[in-house]
Amino acid sequence: MSAPLWEELFMSTGTALATDPHVVSCTLAPRFEAVRTAREFARTTLEDWGLGHLFDDVALVASELVTNALRHALGQREPSRVPTQIAPQLTAGSLPIRISLVHRAPQVVCAVSDPSSAGPIAREADFVAESGRGLHLVDSFSRSWGWHPLAGAGKVVWALFDARGPETVTEPPLPNLGRHRRSA
Repeated sequence: MSAPLWEELFMSTGTALATDPHVVSCTLAPRFEAVRTAREFARTTLEDWGLGHLFDDVALVASELVTNALRHALGQREPSRVPTQIAPQLTAGSLPIRISLVHRAPQVVCAVSDPSSAGPIAREADFVAESGRGLHLVDSFSRSWGWHPLAGAGKVVWALFDARGPETVTEPPLPNLGRHRRSA
């Protein structure tokens, strides 16, 4: 995806994209419920597009990206905690957290914007820590991922998924062996 599309999605009213049924966005309140809202948005959108088979992977990645936006981009005092109340530094003119799904066959992009210009950094995996593996999950469950700064302030973190239908594996049928009986 090109930077102008990011700008259209996240920095403007998106009038050119407003009529495109394959580009949808949802603005999220900076609260812990935003993660659930993002998953529900992903489910509804993917089902509408006939791509329900992508839900598990997209929902996991969306959850991680929204959680990262809540924890790190909103400048909470305790970055390990997701806010339970609206962050006071978010004013009416500030950039919200927004999730967008874009379907350009044969791909789907899940993108989350937030007000921080700092890029995401994958930490060294600590197998006893309760958090810190989100970007590793994003990397594992998407085909690729990355981020772009937005003009002025903020960034968008995106993940790309293959939208082709699940491949059906046909195995040769087992021969009909009938019931097994023990010989007397």
